[in-house]
Amino acid sequence: MLANPLKIAVVIASKGRPLELAQRTGLLAEQTRPPVTVVYSVTGESDLPKRSDLYPTHTVVMGPAGAARQRNRGMEVVLDACDLIAFLDDDYVPAPWCLEAMADFMARFPTVVGANGTLLADGIMTAGIELDEAIGMVRSSTPNGSADPRIEWDLTGLYGCNMVFRASSLSDIRFDEKLPLYSWQEDIDFAAQAAKHGRLVKTSAFVGVHQGVKRSRSSGLPFGYSQIANPIYLMKKGTMPWSFGLKLIAKNIASNHLKSLRPEPWVDRTGRVRGNWLAFRDLLSGRLDPENILRIKP
Repeated sequence: MLANPLKIAVVIASKGRPLELAQRTGLLAEQTRPPVTVVYSVTGESDLPKRSDLYPTHTVVMGPAGAARQRNRGMEVVLDACDLIAFLDDDYVPAPWCLEAMADFMARFPTVVGANGTLLADGIMTAGIELDEAIGMVRSSTPNGSADPRIEWDLTGLYGCNMVFRASSLSDIRFDEKLPLYSWQEDIDFAAQAAKHGRLVKTSAFVGVHQGVKRSRSSGLPFGYSQIANPIYLMKKGTMPWSFGLKLIAKNIASNHLKSLRPEPWVDRTGRVRGNWLAFRDLLSGRLDPENILRIKP
């Protein structure tokens, strides 16, 4: 690792997962390079575990729900106090050397403004990955405890569960709050804005596991709407390539309709199908808007 690594802050946006936040404390305490601070961006006290179960050096910010809004509030706390900002999901399990490797990687490649590491596993498309299993994977991934600082390839957007940015590149951009609630594809949009300052890349320098925690099955209707509305909004905005966005829409429509025949227990496929068709209705009538999900009754 390089001497005098860059100062790195962690931002975690969370809602309704106090257990997961408490679990992240232990994982962050094991980091070979501790963060200068951890910002918990939540909607209220009920989102948090006991304050004593949070990372010792932390800040809590509260406000309206929504991934974009919450990430903006968290970022603004540390923007001028660190060199790097790592946006981590509340169910992301980093390898013990993850933050040190992030800092080392960004120091080695000054033209890079944002990076995704390698996911050893992603539970988002399954029932989820248990914490013990995830910890086992990250601890066995690098027996020698070292990271590989190579750039694997350039990206047009980043995956939000594990992305690190150079703070100096973020002063004039924010997550788009017109993408409400879970703010689907807000990570792609944000990274595309940052790309005007430098490269977005994929690297194996740092690794982790995305658990894909699922507490209970919620209505799929709003999310199905967002699967159509959000990409179309971002394609028109210019932060999502049309080729990528159209493929994404087609993939999700096909997946929802096919899997609705034998749906996964943790996904409301019927609701997602309804949301897809509601979005198409609004598209044809000229009323399509990502914020319509705030008015949709499941």
